[in-house]
Amino acid sequence: MMDTTTAPSEMYLDHAATTSLRPDAVHRMDEISMASLGNASGQHAAARRAKNALEEARERAAVLIGAGSPHDIVFTSGGTESDNLAVIGATTRNERRRVIVSAVEHKAVLESAAVLKRGGVDVGVVAVAGGGMIDVTALETCLGSPTSLASIQTANNETGVVQPIRSLVEQIRRRDADVVVHTDAAQSFVSEGLDVGSIGVDLASLSAHKFGGPTGVGLLYVAPGTPIEPLVVGGGQEAGLRSGTSNVVGIVGMVAAMEEAVASSSEFSRRIEVERNDFETELRHGSQDIAITSADETRLPHFSHFQIPSV
Repeated sequence: MMDTTTAPSEMYLDHAATTSLRPDAVHRMDEISMASLGNASGQHAAARRAKNALEEARERAAVLIGAGSPHDIVFTSGGTESDNLAVIGATTRNERRRVIVSAVEHKAVLESAAVLKRGGVDVGVVAVAGGGMIDVTALETCLGSPTSLASIQTANNETGVVQPIRSLVEQIRRRDADVVVHTDAAQSFVSEGLDVGSIGVDLASLSAHKFGGPTGVGLLYVAPGTPIEPLVVGGGQEAGLRSGTSNVVGIVGMVAAMEEAVASSSEFSRRIEVERNDFETELRHGSQDIAITSADETRLPHFSHFQIPSV
């Protein structure tokens, strides 16, 4: 009989879903949790301490992603809310009743587009080639009608395929300068970072737990002048774009994780790509039938997606 007294050793291979907390994030969250903080929307001394911590985190986040101002940062409950706010919020009151999404977006984007479609908005879906890269001809075709928003992920959350987001944004701008462009950069931040000014997007989503921050917190970059309506209303927090009592502890932890991720991204990418490639080589040695998905495309170094025949 099998011995069930001792649990088998475990190897965690699901970092695309969620990561463990980085030490700096834990330290900063513990530190801020021990402080006497109030509600960051209040007026008394404890509230001001919370507000100061919140705004310091906002300033640091803006620098880390190349935003022009801390006012461009909207803190949310995570990547899903950021995607929802971007796609639905930028389309709700736009006179152009059409959005474009790629076929391989995260469900947070695809389902947001589905909500808009049920409300009468036309949704164009951009096909991808066999390797998972955006078909630029299909994108050009989708841009044939006046469009309010185009959402193209920076990298896929299952295959790790990295899109040439800067050139895709340039293609969209050449065709129609009035399209609001959003990218979901949640999966790519840990290795690729994010420079919103360089890639030229209007909206960009991040989720803390994808790069060593806590669950339940994220951000949306909103370029100045981008038309966007809130989905969560009430207290007017986050410049009126996302009401609700600020999760100061989570936000501080997220920004600490962002700083650590940016500082270690080069070393992380170099090391983990070697490990990933060795892993895939061993897989192929085990079975010549195993197919590595998108092996010839640019992929995030910490992703391996493969198919096993008959399984």
